[in-house]
Amino acid sequence: MDWFPLGKVSDVPLGGGRYVDTPAGQIAVLRNEEGELFAVHNRCPHRGGPLSEGFVSGKTVFCPLHNWQIDLERGEALPPDQGCVKTFPLKTEGEEIWLGLSEAQP
Repeated sequence: MDWFPLGKVSDVPLGGGRYVDTPAGQIAVLRNEEGELFAVHNRCPHRGGPLSEGFVSGKTVFCPLHNWQIDLERGEALPPDQGCVKTFPLKTEGEEIWLGLSEAQP
């Protein structure tokens, strides 16, 4: 696995997110109220809303366009909605966030 630098933990607001352009496309980096970080493709499976602009509560992000709820650990939409987004591993080293990309990534 290759690790891609995403920036600093303090760059990601609590309860929100930001996006980063990476070799795997645009990735939403999200942080919940407890400071846990998550990474998913920055595109809601419903209408393509930017998940980085969504509200994060617990391990769920709410799409800013139509309020779809996406589980940030599994990448799946919560019922009654259906669909999923790709999730990515993250690690932190001090204040720096790193995105794990498999070698098969475009």
